[in-house]
Amino acid sequence: MLPQEIIRRKRDDQPLSAEEIAGFIAGVTSGAVSEGQAAALAMAIFFNGMSRDEAVALTLAMRDSGEVLDWSDLPGPVTDKHSTGGVGDNVSLMLAPIVAACGAYVPMISGRGLGHTGGTLDKMDSIPGYTTQPDIALLRRTVLSAGCAIIGQTADLAPADKRLYAIRDVTATVESVPLITASILSKKLAAGLQSLVLDVKLGNGAFMAKSRDATALATSLVEVANGAGLKTSALITGMNEPLASAAGNAVEVANAVDFLTGRLRDARLEEVTLELAAEMLQAAGIAGSNREGIERASRVLHSGKAAETFGRMVAELGGPADFIEKSRHYLPKAKVERAVSAPKDGYVAGVATREIGLAVVTLGGGRTRPEDSVDHSVGITRLLPVGAEVKAGEALALVHARSEADAEKAAAAIQSAYTLGETKPPLQKSVIRRIGARV
Repeated sequence: MLPQEIIRRKRDDQPLSAEEIAGFIAGVTSGAVSEGQAAALAMAIFFNGMSRDEAVALTLAMRDSGEVLDWSDLPGPVTDKHSTGGVGDNVSLMLAPIVAACGAYVPMISGRGLGHTGGTLDKMDSIPGYTTQPDIALLRRTVLSAGCAIIGQTADLAPADKRLYAIRDVTATVESVPLITASILSKKLAAGLQSLVLDVKLGNGAFMAKSRDATALATSLVEVANGAGLKTSALITGMNEPLASAAGNAVEVANAVDFLTGRLRDARLEEVTLELAAEMLQAAGIAGSNREGIERASRVLHSGKAAETFGRMVAELGGPADFIEKSRHYLPKAKVERAVSAPKDGYVAGVATREIGLAVVTLGGGRTRPEDSVDHSVGITRLLPVGAEVKAGEALALVHARSEADAEKAAAAIQSAYTLGETKPPLQKSVIRRIGARV
């Protein structure tokens, strides 16, 4: 069937067959389907959705657009995690080495920034020499040696998704549940995993700001993944404020190194990271309960074993061998730093988290077009969490910018994003609920 006929059918809210979906995705991969046609189908799916069977077919077609890895020769379980995206969400950088240090293997295929959210690959590109898109041989060697590898899609893994991913970012179709589902899962299925844990963000800094939408996405991901043969569960976690106290690329890598080495561990970030680690260890069969999983993850974190694993991964993928010890020396630094002053005394009552993410994009730390370059040095650090007490004139955050003008603009956006109140607000849950496969 012609691509335009498939677009018309979805536009008119008619179900697509697995053959139609496979044919369209094959055209996306080969170039027979134009960028305009791919964007049109994405918009039709955005408005009319997809059934579970359609979403499974789309996921499998995107998985089969390239190579599917086989890890059957590894001596341990192969598992991974994926986040739907947030602000200050650098969990992957700590989680992969923590779980690997516990005995699992984590080939973590990640993406670049989408919209106002940061991308794990953009963060890893802050590390000089680090190869975010290795060939399959280097990926396998790194996973075997370090136990984990945080990389992007190679040309051989789910190439159809790579093209659609960039189109969604600039056509306002990011928030479509079936498109998010297929994008995430096609990469994970291509990675040859045995189990997967999903971190679905909920809040004003997430793509899903409403509980019902986050639950729908988590349920879709879990059902489609299990329908495609991958053991999967999901945690819904809060994103009504930045997760780490840093937002940007190099600044989030620095925050992750501080976390792994114990120099600084943001409380909410630590809770979410350990809960996800426990879920992954249970799914991999290494831990028999949530409590055991958290204990195992905490042990390798506090012993320094996870930090050693991260350092070994960086070195295997071409980064500095002493990166953990000298990360501040290697990471790029912005020319200008400016504190964002609190306008009055009070407690941080709320943060417009999406605006923090957009401030990073405006600084140059994100993209408005797929071909845009990213300035890895810019970002925001020392972001005060909800509940923090602050005096007038004290810092709400610290901006890292390329120029004074950029810093001033970002500072104004951050100041507007913070709401200060007279009383300390109640503590919000970081991990809201778990969604497992239906038996």
